[in-house]
Amino acid sequence: MVYRCGSSQGWSRRFRFTALKNGVHWSPRLAVFGDMGADNPKALPRLRRDTQQGMFDAVLHVGDFAYNMDQDNARVGDRFMRLIEPVAASLPYMTCPGNHEQRYNFSNYKARFSMPGDNEGLWYSWDLGPAHIISFSTEVYFFLHYGRHLVEKQFRWLEKDLQKANRNRAARPWIITMGHRPMYCSNADLDDCTRHESRVRKGLQGRLFGLEDLFHKYGVDLEFWAHEHSYERLWPIYNYQVFNGSLERPYTNPRGPVHIITGSAGCEELLTPFVRRPRPWSAVRVKEYGYTRLHILNGTHMHIQQVSDDQDGKIVDDVWVIRPLIGRMTYH
Repeated sequence: MVYRCGSSQGWSRRFRFTALKNGVHWSPRLAVFGDMGADNPKALPRLRRDTQQGMFDAVLHVGDFAYNMDQDNARVGDRFMRLIEPVAASLPYMTCPGNHEQRYNFSNYKARFSMPGDNEGLWYSWDLGPAHIISFSTEVYFFLHYGRHLVEKQFRWLEKDLQKANRNRAARPWIITMGHRPMYCSNADLDDCTRHESRVRKGLQGRLFGLEDLFHKYGVDLEFWAHEHSYERLWPIYNYQVFNGSLERPYTNPRGPVHIITGSAGCEELLTPFVRRPRPWSAVRVKEYGYTRLHILNGTHMHIQQVSDDQDGKIVDDVWVIRPLIGRMTYH
């Protein structure tokens, strides 16, 4: 499709947009990342080249966009949107809010990104080939002055959406989530995920509306996070228990969700160091700029790669997640 944007005041140049295919019998390819920034968007040049070469069908931007979109009377946000234009003008650019979008009740985020559903893009879901993808806000657990009721509202919505997705497993077997702040991480900082009981994982007061039990109950397969300025892949995990089964094939029919933290797309706050000794649930840690590629081949196989922002674009992590179609409603 060829289109342009504007009004009687002026028109943009012409853009080419590739719409998503219909149905479940195709193999979507996605670029996934968070924490890019307007001043140090390290992954953007390669992302632009890869997009122009037709490598992707959609982008998942897992929060933290411009650092910060509201600054300089929102001109920083304008600059960021111009930076991503070669990518976002060409294919679906799907988002979720991060902590750096919180000013003025996430108003810049809500105004700049038009996502599905009726929750101003703070949480929504959509179907893509053999997958059901859910975007949600981890920020409702932290910026409570915008409304504590949003924590419960989102939780109830998530449960209904997951119930519906499980009823549709025969058509779309994969359930994938994206939220900004991770439940687990092994970075050497004071972020929420470095503590034993994160708010996102366990909920408010460690017991109200935590998401780990919910996602485990309804068999979420893959969880994307950002916020930490690094890349980390976890072993399949639930409640700090590692379910890596056979060490030779830990991601074949895993008994817990697979967590991927992909927050190294740029960010002028620099890369986040790791603790010296990896946590027992940490499989791979990469302190390099880059972004993640996800290929959903079919209803049983997904391929995840982390590409580095070096001159050669080397692949620094490569893993397949494989699940049989039978008996995958939940992990129990």
